[in-house]
Amino acid sequence: MKLDILVLPVHPDDAELGCAGTILKHIAAGKKVGIADLTRGELGTRGSAEIREQEAAASARILGLSARENLEIPDGFFENTKEYQLKVIIAIRKYQPEIIITNAYHDRHPDHGRANQLVEASAFLAGLRKIETFHNGEPQQEWRPKQVLHFIQDYYIKPDILIDITEYWDKKIESILAFGSQFYNPAWEGDPETYISSPEFIRTTEARAREFGKSIQAKYAEGFTSRKILGVESLFDLL
Repeated sequence: MKLDILVLPVHPDDAELGCAGTILKHIAAGKKVGIADLTRGELGTRGSAEIREQEAAASARILGLSARENLEIPDGFFENTKEYQLKVIIAIRKYQPEIIITNAYHDRHPDHGRANQLVEASAFLAGLRKIETFHNGEPQQEWRPKQVLHFIQDYYIKPDILIDITEYWDKKIESILAFGSQFYNPAWEGDPETYISSPEFIRTTEARAREFGKSIQAKYAEGFTSRKILGVESLFDLL
């Protein structure tokens, strides 16, 4: 299945926090969007890999994704190696996205920055035809996306582009809260409170979206960075 946008976040729920509004907006515009989580998030303090898999499926239904899968790269201990690059390359060639979205350049969680490096390297290598990969026993064609963007996570990074997601804010929050084991959930028992399970965490997520929105005269926005210089056909595309 060819996708317009493929999101490659390191943990289930990273995409929801970083770019769910943008996902929803593009799906509403008729684009096909999918998520391939790199890891199962099995090292998370709360919940389990199995629970997070169920939560990811629930969120996928809320977002209306065309596809969601997990590459099952080891949480916490992966590096930017050939073994894991090939896993990402296979996913990129499978979905042939025009745009990839992935984790921030650097962040509070060290997996985020390392995932960024892994996905950027893999996105380039996926375009080299002499790298052979197979899916369901069939050889894959080379494919390189036109753009790789990075959502902004815990650390503040000045965005290169902002997307107005005001219309989709409530649905974004619904997709985040589908991960009831991870975020504030009075019904969840047994696991200790964490940095992200505090009710304050969702408030800071909203504060960031409001801050970005204010910059473009919108109520809520999501920010992205790009290593490439971004161009437009006309100055009026900036309006």
